[in-house]
Amino acid sequence: MQSAGEARNGHTKRQTVRRKLLAMLDGLDVGDALPSERRLAEDLGVSRPTLRQAVDDLVAEGLLDRRHGSGTYVAEPRIAVSLTMTSFTEDMIRRGMKPGGRVLSFRTEAAGARIGRRLALSPVEEVFTIRRLRLADGATMAIETLYMPRALLPGLRRQDLEGRSFYDLLRGNGVVIASGRETIEPTVTTAAEAADLDVPVHMPAFLFQRVTRDEDGRPVEYVRSLYRGDRYRLELDLRPPSH
Repeated sequence: MQSAGEARNGHTKRQTVRRKLLAMLDGLDVGDALPSERRLAEDLGVSRPTLRQAVDDLVAEGLLDRRHGSGTYVAEPRIAVSLTMTSFTEDMIRRGMKPGGRVLSFRTEAAGARIGRRLALSPVEEVFTIRRLRLADGATMAIETLYMPRALLPGLRRQDLEGRSFYDLLRGNGVVIASGRETIEPTVTTAAEAADLDVPVHMPAFLFQRVTRDEDGRPVEYVRSLYRGDRYRLELDLRPPSH
């Protein structure tokens, strides 16, 4: 059985290795490969199990990206998602990043029972179903599937959404966003989603689902967005309850 002293010593070594790895990362660029585990352990003067634990921690924090059969690389920084009523375009601009993307599909169809319930429509009423790939600084970030009543913007065209904020489009047509309800859950990418995002299949991801309403309480959109788990983290401001 490991003694308390041995446990503390192991923890101290792990933290020391972590600090050395972080210092190393300061001199590397995103996508740069780390030396092999064997060489890195020798350079840092630690055992390979201790090194592996420290690397595991940095992978979990999103600072490193371990690719099976290839090696360990400096990861793209994760973007903190603030839970506010902003569009993807607005959010990326606020973070100093260049938003982008392209429309993967654009079609008109009957709402059906499931989408009709979310948008408070009859199942036979028409909706626009728009699937978009969202980018930030040229890197894939999310796949967004947007459903909206066709009657809201009957003249909407595919090109209207190319490189433009959907909320800007709504505001330009006199639609005022007043409230929304969003759920978030962990998931993994399917084969089709992984292909669009250019990531491995079954990669961890966040699934956001939101219904947005106008000033009269009418649903104006239902959005299902799949965000890359290696590029996003959630940050919440927590306060004690008032008494």
